Amino acid sequence: MADWMTSEMGPFQNYSRDVGMNILVTGTTGYIGGLLVPRLIDEGYSVTCLVRDATRLERKWERAIYHIGNVLEYETLPPIMKGIDAAYYLIHSMAEGEKGFEERDYRAAENFGKAARAAGVKRIIYLGGLGEKDAKLSSHLASRQKVGDILRASGVPVTEFQAGVVIGSGSMSFEMIRYLTERVPVMITPRWVTTRCQPISIINVLEYLERSLSEPRSVGRTFEIGGPEVMIYGDMMRKYAQARQLKRLLIRVPVLTPRLSSYWVDLVTPIPASYSHPLIEGLRSEVILHDTSAQDIFWLDLIPFDEAVRQALDISGSTVLAGYWDGTRPDPKQAMSIKIVEGMIIEERCKVLEAAPGTIFQILEESGGENGWHYANWIWELRALVDRWFGGIGMRRGRPAVEKLIPGSTVDFWQVEALKRDRLLRLRSELKTPGPAWLQFEMRPQAAGGTLLIQASLFQPHGLLGVLYWYALYPIHRIVFSGMLKAITRRANQTPNG
Repeated sequence: MADWMTSEMGPFQNYSRDVGMNILVTGTTGYIGGLLVPRLIDEGYSVTCLVRDATRLERKWERAIYHIGNVLEYETLPPIMKGIDAAYYLIHSMAEGEKGFEERDYRAAENFGKAARAAGVKRIIYLGGLGEKDAKLSSHLASRQKVGDILRASGVPVTEFQAGVVIGSGSMSFEMIRYLTERVPVMITPRWVTTRCQPISIINVLEYLERSLSEPRSVGRTFEIGGPEVMIYGDMMRKYAQARQLKRLLIRVPVLTPRLSSYWVDLVTPIPASYSHPLIEGLRSEVILHDTSAQDIFWLDLIPFDEAVRQALDISGSTVLAGYWDGTRPDPKQAMSIKIVEGMIIEERCKVLEAAPGTIFQILEESGGENGWHYANWIWELRALVDRWFGGIGMRRGRPAVEKLIPGSTVDFWQVEALKRDRLLRLRSELKTPGPAWLQFEMRPQAAGGTLLIQASLFQPHGLLGVLYWYALYPIHRIVFSGMLKAITRRANQTPNG
């Protein structure tokens, strides 16, 4: 953060933060809000999170305050707004379905603005959609802009940022590019692939949102924000394919309407239709900057598209690996579930054991080598043999010389990637696979006693081959990983708690 505060950046020489400000963030269970909250906390702000459904809160930040409320129910808002200096409005209603989302958006914005004014909130910061007001915008983009008008009508000063395609792992617009390009080698594309847009890195979006708190010239202003390049959607998919070393062919035909292509997206991607349909409908509209005043005020180092994609694909920064384990709340009654998050396929199993976390961890730590992998060891041996045939590391390499594992230890064809003793063990596969794979165990103590053991296999398929590989091996994985969890459970129940 220090780079943009240096003396060369004239407008920011007097930049200062009022860290005593009380900040309200809405949409904390969403993509933008979930990334913004920890940034604000790290900068020293006092942050309050408005959450409609606590069960959807995938991660909790220790220094944040949480309140249950619903912007569609006005009476829940005034108590939460007391003492708030600035509020981020990062809410939309697409998750509830396509039908009636505009009406829900307008009612929510009206309630929020009214409550903010009554509570004396000094300003609202809103992230809306980019697009020319006079153009024939899709219902999604038009509603995003009208929400800004409704918030301003409340009388509270509003800072509105209008963005188009946001490039970041977890952004719906980026995930659509990811899944289409990964899974479809030859794409019959509609006319909208030639629509111009100005994609922006999620890092830059967060910088705009955060810095606006301490930039007085942003109060009461609307800013169009985008990256340094104007592109067409087809080029974004081609550049994504280059970053992933995939060969993709796009064949454009004029007969595919946005509505028809949205059904194709439903077929080949895991993106919910409530998100994909409005997004695709909006692709007929150009979303490029006509006003560059945001850069005159904020002086950001705008990230080029290729670098933004590289950052989004960087597994080391994946929110799935970094926050998934501490954030999700699996249901112990749901023995097995499969989810697709940020390009990763996650197969998860849960089991409540009577044993203490330390007992379970010790059993896991002794896995591999002569001890085997608890169930169907011959399948593990066969998989290693197949790997050798294809030029991989092949058969077992055994366990490390020391008893206790540490990050970086190798056990057979696994490497210990993360380890928190008595809490978490994550192994990364070193076998040749069309995409990286992990095996994860997490132990969570239960208030009533015992331990919730969460076993998960993660796989990030590389292209269509990776997807086909995972589904082809799924029946075997289901047998092996289910048997492994049962075997660990039996052993843990027979082992005295240490």
